[in-house]
Amino acid sequence: MTETATIDQHPAWKALLDHAEAMRDVHLKDLFHESDQRYPDFSRRAAGLMLDLSKQRWRRETLDKLLALARVAGVPKGIERLLAGERVNLSEDRPALHTALRLPADAHLNVEGEDVVPGVHRTLKRMAAMVDKFHAGQWRGATGKAVTDVVNLGVGGSDLGPLMVTHALADYRPRDIHPVEVHFASTMDGSQLADYLTRFNPETTLFVLSSKSFTTIDTLSNARTAQDWLMGHLVNGRGDRDLVMRQHFIGVSASPEKMSEWGISDANQLEFWEWVGGRYSLWGAIGLPIAVAVGMDNFRELLAGAHEMDRHFANAALEDNLPVLLALAGIWNVNFLDIRAHSILPYEGRLEFFASYLEQLEMESNGKSTTNSGQTTPYSTCPVLWGQLGPNAQHAFYQLLHQGTQPVECDFIAPMRRYDRIEDDATRALLKEQHRLTLANCFAQSRVLMLGDEAIEDDGPRPNHKHYRGNQPSTTLLLDRLTPSTLGSLVALYEHKVFVQATIWDINPFDQWGVELGKKIATQTERVLASHEGVEALDESSRHLIEAVWRAEEQR
Repeated sequence: MTETATIDQHPAWKALLDHAEAMRDVHLKDLFHESDQRYPDFSRRAAGLMLDLSKQRWRRETLDKLLALARVAGVPKGIERLLAGERVNLSEDRPALHTALRLPADAHLNVEGEDVVPGVHRTLKRMAAMVDKFHAGQWRGATGKAVTDVVNLGVGGSDLGPLMVTHALADYRPRDIHPVEVHFASTMDGSQLADYLTRFNPETTLFVLSSKSFTTIDTLSNARTAQDWLMGHLVNGRGDRDLVMRQHFIGVSASPEKMSEWGISDANQLEFWEWVGGRYSLWGAIGLPIAVAVGMDNFRELLAGAHEMDRHFANAALEDNLPVLLALAGIWNVNFLDIRAHSILPYEGRLEFFASYLEQLEMESNGKSTTNSGQTTPYSTCPVLWGQLGPNAQHAFYQLLHQGTQPVECDFIAPMRRYDRIEDDATRALLKEQHRLTLANCFAQSRVLMLGDEAIEDDGPRPNHKHYRGNQPSTTLLLDRLTPSTLGSLVALYEHKVFVQATIWDINPFDQWGVELGKKIATQTERVLASHEGVEALDESSRHLIEAVWRAEEQR
């Protein structure tokens, strides 16, 4: 392949196009009739996870052709370059080293002449000291009362990852500590924060400002409001103001100088690095709210589970590599079966925010239309992702999945074991029964999406509105149990899936210029709104919308 040719010009891609024509009208039920070995052929285990791809619309021949495509696209070399700290983020000319954040302390990773592991573990040690101080009731506010509420102010990767993990690991909150509740405020309109400020005691509330650049307007607008709230309640003199800043704010950023300018005490600054993308950052200092909520030991278990998946990703052959196989299923659906919608369906209430987390991880990473050489991609890239808890979604959008006109790929996710930690025998038995009911629904839904009418016992003729076409592909991911370790493995699995797909599509999953453009234009528009100047330069629609706001403001 020449440097100017795109991957769709390679014979391996064209072979898959021809194969897709032969597969296009093959129904999943027929694929299961062809062989009783689909589950052994298309399921793999690693790092506490079991991946079942047997309900994908493919044959062994399909997978072989996809593996050939992965090899010619440079996936094996790409994995090596990612994990070695090479500059895989081409548009920003830097590494993407989120995997370094979960390396053990005795590891070594030299990146451009520096071993990055000691710095990572210095930050973890500082986090641990902060967490210990909170849990011992020794972190006190300006009036001497112990902090009871920690509010994370962040958006995007500085919010979604910590929010998702804290909720998922709620069962792992440590006992016998000073109680500290963790909360999240991300919306720039202030609605989440306003709720907290009406309920919380300023004497016992601390804010964590999480922003890689420390320029994110969403976060800083919330931070200014929080600062004014604290100062209004706690400050009588200049000394009090300094004490409030020291006892009620922690900063997490790759820009220590900007944290200092804002007033964050040096002792309360946690740094992460430019080589960590925001949506990949929960493994380091951005994960402070996780560590406060579940304890540092459980946070380290989260890192260990992710590192176990990293090692699997690095060492497993492509045909046994969970992230590679998951990625190839997506490539097959998007580029060859023209399935461009993907639903994430956890059958586990603690994974309530997992779909939202993946929406950012996948669509911000791979929602690109330009190759690494600057060409427009002549093929589709990231599908539209959405989802929610499967049991709830069954009563919402599953109608579209079963009988709509839109083909959709689904990921079903569930733990095999649940409620082992419940001490009361009777309660444990009842909750385990509910878990079995949940699993039954999970397996039944993927079965009906696969087989359609064939999944139903023959009950005589039925009208068309009671027919189900099936043939909707799905993946089932089972965790042994939802623990800090298996959650780490699960998140790392999807991170690496994103990278493999980006490698095949020849796009950069580590920048987000579309997001940056939105921020820039929003800043310019805010200046127009505030100053009443420059509106004539805008388009007609924007001009009239802004003028409508001005008129509404005049009526107050």
